[in-house]
Amino acid sequence: MRYFIIVNPVSGRGLGEKSIPRIKAFCESHNIDYTLICTERPWHAADLAEQAAQEHYDVLVCASGDGAFNEALNGLMRARAAGFNHTALGVISIGTGNDFAGGVGIPTTLEESLETLAQNKRRKVDIGKVSGGDYPEGRYFGNGIGIGFDAAVGFAALQLRFLRGLPAYLIGAIQTVFFYYTPPRLKIILDDESIEQHSLMVSVMNGQRMGGGFRMAPNGDPHDGLFDLCIAEKAGKMRIFGLIPLFIQGKQEGQPEIKMRRSRKVTVTAIEGDFPAHADGETLCLKGKELRLELIPDALEIITAKV
Repeated sequence: MRYFIIVNPVSGRGLGEKSIPRIKAFCESHNIDYTLICTERPWHAADLAEQAAQEHYDVLVCASGDGAFNEALNGLMRARAAGFNHTALGVISIGTGNDFAGGVGIPTTLEESLETLAQNKRRKVDIGKVSGGDYPEGRYFGNGIGIGFDAAVGFAALQLRFLRGLPAYLIGAIQTVFFYYTPPRLKIILDDESIEQHSLMVSVMNGQRMGGGFRMAPNGDPHDGLFDLCIAEKAGKMRIFGLIPLFIQGKQEGQPEIKMRRSRKVTVTAIEGDFPAHADGETLCLKGKELRLELIPDALEIITAKV
């Protein structure tokens, strides 16, 4: 089998570049036939992934965090739309959050994710597609969409160059509480329900967690053909601080501000105001008005520790 490995050298605050010698040594010790290329610009991972599929590589491996992974996913999905369906997706976890990997059973450490790659156990997963914001033509995602407060937290965490993972997002949440305090009024249309309210945030999950440890959908399953949603009404600053530990534990369900739902399709429209949003941690919009989401069941084969 042939492996095409994409490395984002700046992932994990530079851990990506530092990991290259270890990745090469692992591939050579396991007699893996591989090509390794580093990303050099935005959306380079998408172009490389599409190229790998068109050249009939057996596995596209993304050594990165959720951002470059999302780009590579989009490249593979573009290739699949053109009929190049042969290439599976593997992940080497070296990013800040590694939320997609954690949600689909891929270990979130470098060594363990390399071992998973070598074991080559495969399973198909659902993939989401979102249209709207800065991507009216659509963009694919593997883990989830964050709208409102959680998107603002993610954007703040990216500015914290001295931290990775959950600590960065916790500080980002504290910062965000003090400037994101006017939630928009949203209309949220699900398969069989319509909700209209001032929403602090709407998380539409294919996986289980965001921000390296916030369990937005503790029962999320990327194999069941449904999104899991966590919809939060507006809340005061101190109440938000009180909810944060519950999200870390995945125990937010049952709180008066929280609605947990499941749906195959979702439309979110701002009736009053606008909202920031991200897809797998990558910016969808800063002042969005409407997003339309749909889930594509069993869309992509991945290499995972869980089958």
